[in-house]
Amino acid sequence: MVGIYFSGTGNSKYAVEFFCNEYDEAAKAFSIVDDNVVEAIKSDEMLVFAYPVQYSTVPKILRDFIIVNKDLWENKKVFVIATMGLFSGDGAGILGRLLQQYGAEIIGGLHLKMPDSIGDEKVLKRPLEKNKELVKKAEQKISKSVQLLKSGKPTQEGIAILYLMTGFFGQRLYFGHKTKNYSDKLRVNEDKCIGCGKCEKLCPMNNIKIVDKKVVQNNRCTMCYRCINNCPKQAMTLLGKAVVEQSVIEKYL
Repeated sequence: MVGIYFSGTGNSKYAVEFFCNEYDEAAKAFSIVDDNVVEAIKSDEMLVFAYPVQYSTVPKILRDFIIVNKDLWENKKVFVIATMGLFSGDGAGILGRLLQQYGAEIIGGLHLKMPDSIGDEKVLKRPLEKNKELVKKAEQKISKSVQLLKSGKPTQEGIAILYLMTGFFGQRLYFGHKTKNYSDKLRVNEDKCIGCGKCEKLCPMNNIKIVDKKVVQNNRCTMCYRCINNCPKQAMTLLGKAVVEQSVIEKYL
């Protein structure tokens, strides 16, 4: 087994690494921006994907990765983990259907409610202890799912038609357009920004550059929230107007 993930604040990375370790301590997980990810995919016929759903759909950076590397998925057996702040409908299913277009066999899916990563919106914010509890429940759910997979009865969350309808009518119908293109909505408060360069190093899209200690963008934000949740001065926002809480997985372990 090889784990493949895209992760913003660490939820999906943590989930797939936990899953792989439970399945086989020797199994490793790779980010889609890792230089070694393509060779890792080629090396094994069984993959477990993990990613954070955005508006009940797949982040553009991950969708592009799947399409650009379309020749890799033929005859791969894939288990999909979708992480979310509230619900995703068919989070595992929508990525699974994309992979199926290129010859993958989707063997199962798992949905995990995790600490919300949208740092500049109040809607899904929870107390610290509640978020820690969510992570513990996710670990328990992963462990159970791994055992079911080993017994030949993998969980099927997000796969069936009812999940698809929930995802479509619950979010994608109204908000799915927000992930069709990269976003140009990332904002920087220049009065707060100190030009430290942390956001530039963290951005998976190379969307951010520091020039003369100021943030310069290419308007290709994939809404992962890495920069917003790690900015030492809380100088960046995307969907909201101010940072409410900086959420990274390490806070909740």
